[in-house]
Amino acid sequence: MVVIIDYGIGNVGSILNMLKHIGKAATISSDPEVIGNGNKLILPGVGAFDTGMRNLGDRQLVNLLNKVVVEDKKPILGICLGMQILGTGSEEGELPGLGWINFSNVKFRHERGSELKLPHMGWNLVGMQKKSPLLEGLDEKTRFYFVHSYHALCLDKSDELLTTNYGYSFISAVQKDNIYGVQFHPEKSHKFGMQLLKNFVERC
Repeated sequence: MVVIIDYGIGNVGSILNMLKHIGKAATISSDPEVIGNGNKLILPGVGAFDTGMRNLGDRQLVNLLNKVVVEDKKPILGICLGMQILGTGSEEGELPGLGWINFSNVKFRHERGSELKLPHMGWNLVGMQKKSPLLEGLDEKTRFYFVHSYHALCLDKSDELLTTNYGYSFISAVQKDNIYGVQFHPEKSHKFGMQLLKNFVERC
């Protein structure tokens, strides 16, 4: 069973609907027992970094997730803020992230006078940095839908999965072993998002 983690800050309904659309069973839960029994986890997120981490802590989910993801090696997919939380921290907040992948999150730094606006919002192409089961069936024409003002900076290049250009190239997806994160919203990305979510459920 795929469990979409509800910690009060995610676009959980849209993700569930997308999974149903591609014929994949899933449930939304904040119950530690349900989450612990899931064989695949999705960590969504929309909003502020500290709020996300605080909500995970308030629901007693941080230690549980450390066990099932780091120790038991269950696959997890972080989406948008859910990806940022996989890292060590963010310029947006003061709390530490889960620290599963060695990256921090920084605000876009565009040159003064740039017409590029924040948040970065809309469709963008992605460039693949390494092979991954998450990317099966996707190619150089793959586009995803973004809404964000912060992006990852990986300290280990081998953790970089996808890059995207918005004024400059930034990391738009990461992977380390069973831990996957995407900055964009696959649940809003039509056929490309469907393929990615299908890959996560079937291949990762």
